[in-house]
Amino acid sequence: MNDKETPKRSRRSSGAITLRDVAILAGVAPITASRAINTPNQVSPEVLRKVQEAVQRTGYVPNRMAGGLASSRSRLIAAVVPSTVVSVFMETIEALNGTLFDAGYQLMLGQSGYSADREELLLEAIIGRRPDGIFLTGILPPGKARTRLLASGIPVIETWDLTPTPIDMLIGFSHSDIGREVAKFLMDKGYKKFAIVHAEDERAGRRTVAFRDAVEQQGLPPVFIANVGASRSLKSGREAFTRILAEAPDVQAVFCSSDLLALGVMTEARARNINVPKDIAVMGFGDVPFVADMVPALTTVRINGEQIGTLAARFLMDRAEGREVSPGIVDVGFSIIERDSTALVKTPRQKH
Repeated sequence: MNDKETPKRSRRSSGAITLRDVAILAGVAPITASRAINTPNQVSPEVLRKVQEAVQRTGYVPNRMAGGLASSRSRLIAAVVPSTVVSVFMETIEALNGTLFDAGYQLMLGQSGYSADREELLLEAIIGRRPDGIFLTGILPPGKARTRLLASGIPVIETWDLTPTPIDMLIGFSHSDIGREVAKFLMDKGYKKFAIVHAEDERAGRRTVAFRDAVEQQGLPPVFIANVGASRSLKSGREAFTRILAEAPDVQAVFCSSDLLALGVMTEARARNINVPKDIAVMGFGDVPFVADMVPALTTVRINGEQIGTLAARFLMDRAEGREVSPGIVDVGFSIIERDSTALVKTPRQKH
């Protein structure tokens, strides 16, 4: 924007924080606030400090598009996902993209790599481009990024999780419920000694805690937990199973935070001539396409990613076009898909 322009409130986001709001809070004219943000060398240090403090307090993000375009819809939806490589999120992304494309919208995709810092940088860039809506994977915690999203007035949908206090709209399911139900499923089949292989991810952490607590409530031995850190590869699954064999050799069933980690566990078991499921049961999370055709086929937790993507696209388009969305929170639930990798233990497993 130039010095003579001030941002206009968007018809679809009338609650957005504007440059005028920043100027009022800083006690300066809008033109001065604009200079402080866009050409800080043209204002005094004192004025710059006041404007920067006002920006920080309000969460204001400058509109990087021309001011005259701010009042029209971009027909662009931005999505931030952790990963798209052998990803449990692919079904959601495909449904989101397909539904948007059919309605004349375009999808802009950013990958955070499960990094909160990277997600924050992506969101700052996205907000400045003023898309018609923003799709998030997971719940955005309190902090600068959440403040700026609230201040932007852009429709936001959080997914793949549940909370009573979303930023705007929410489509997800309970990770704690998954942990409890998986533990019950395996205990009902007769397994008594468990291990969990999980990556460093807050949602996987909640599944782990719920699983562990459910097992301990039944008076069974403590669950052995193998945290693979940021790695989510087949190799890290193999290494985790090696650790389980060394430190908890009596484990009868392993629950993994992703299907790829489960594949790693099963690969290492085969390399050591340990039979799945006769010697040890393995269970994953995500039901990515290849797991039904594995030998043995993998028992896993299925999330209806297509439903999440389709609903999210419709909700964001409705909000962008001025329609109300009700209910604003949808729980899509989950399913345990039982396959060959969790057959009932019939004889004690020999130590290897």
